[in-house]
Amino acid sequence: MSEHEQSQVSRRGFLASSAAVAAAVAVPAAAELATGTPAAAATRPNILLIITDDQPKRTDWATPKTISWLVDQGVKFTNGHVTTPLCAPSRSSVFSGRYAHNHGVRDNGHPYKLDQYTTVQRYLKQAGYRTGLFGKYLNAWNVNDNPPHFEEWVLEDPVVYNDGTYNDNGTVHTISGYSTTIIKNKTLAFLDKAATDTRPWFAVVTPKASHEPNTPETQYANTVTPDWNGRPSVFETDKSDKPDYIQSADATLSDAQALRQRQLRTLLSVDDAVQQFKDKLVSLGQLDNTLVIYLGDNGYTWADHGWQKKSVPYLPSIEVPFYLSWPAGGLGAGTTDNRIVANIDIAPTILQAAGITPNTPQDGKSLLGTYSRDHLLTEWWEAGVHQTGSPHTWSSYVAKDKQYTEYYKLHTDTNGNEVGTGEVAFREYYDLTNDPYQLTNKLYGATSADEQALGIPALRDQLAADRVS
Repeated sequence: MSEHEQSQVSRRGFLASSAAVAAAVAVPAAAELATGTPAAAATRPNILLIITDDQPKRTDWATPKTISWLVDQGVKFTNGHVTTPLCAPSRSSVFSGRYAHNHGVRDNGHPYKLDQYTTVQRYLKQAGYRTGLFGKYLNAWNVNDNPPHFEEWVLEDPVVYNDGTYNDNGTVHTISGYSTTIIKNKTLAFLDKAATDTRPWFAVVTPKASHEPNTPETQYANTVTPDWNGRPSVFETDKSDKPDYIQSADATLSDAQALRQRQLRTLLSVDDAVQQFKDKLVSLGQLDNTLVIYLGDNGYTWADHGWQKKSVPYLPSIEVPFYLSWPAGGLGAGTTDNRIVANIDIAPTILQAAGITPNTPQDGKSLLGTYSRDHLLTEWWEAGVHQTGSPHTWSSYVAKDKQYTEYYKLHTDTNGNEVGTGEVAFREYYDLTNDPYQLTNKLYGATSADEQALGIPALRDQLAADRVS
């Protein structure tokens, strides 16, 4: 059997089992919200949502225990994305199931724009779930403000690796120690209560790793990591077909190697924590009926095109590790799924698994069904007026075989609102089948006939529709 045939078989197996799950949870959903009486706790899964910070794909070496559990005994989504490659907008999309242009958190400075009534934690708490948040919440969230709809929490702000300031269930104080360890221990204590509290639970675990400054735990400070010698996009020399900020970007392979090493070392502690979460669930007898979802809040470039950050439409910035496991729901066999999926799909998936029908809009689709999109909208806003070396605001049509991007003269103002003329400042088109490293922008110097042949008019119209949907 070929690799393609094996992939198709495992995807068919996943879709068959997920369709069964969808049917199983569909019946109690309407009654649950109508009466306010949740289905029996024993029939609803616990939910463990793990969101790492700035973790790109191709970091598997640092997370073997996570992969052994969630990939070998779950589902690996090979085309996992975030719709906005920036922390607060992405996390707001996870919690609400909505694009940033709909939930309103367009930058890292305005977390209070998120309507907390639309969040998955609100739905679950209302339905009788015990809810907990451990780690980072939303950038610029005031540490003195308790996170809405969580019953327990330890919220860190500013987020640092050692001796951070936390809102610990309403008390703001410094907790000594390494942040991943503190977050892990608080989560384990929350899970421990399941031994006596029969309610299903929802735990959101959000470590600092692998965000800069990527400070590793002492035991991993000098861990030797595998060599990495770059990829074609790192060595691109002619960037005349790229936007101005990329033309001036000058990160090198050496810069990327050092960053990658720091990221991998911090993720080793996350991997240890995930293993302890699994061990705890085993001891509680709750492993099978716990839906576990793991993803990064955005990717990160490793000197691709000279750029070493997030916030750009290129694949290393918008693609993330994306895993799911739920043995009791038929999703524990170690399968792969090649659909285009995104952070906006997390909330719909969780709510369907819990048997809850949302009464607020969602842009994402449950991963438990058979829905398969042919493309995804990704978007990002520049905060403040345009600065040299920064991307203009952009939006992008991303399919498996192509990507079309427009940059606009738009930015967010001091209130986080979109302002500007909206004029298109630059465009890019990449043939991802033949040019996966995005080296040749086919719109550079293209004629009208070239654009017609590439299908640009239809892509432009679809992108315009997606931006307002």
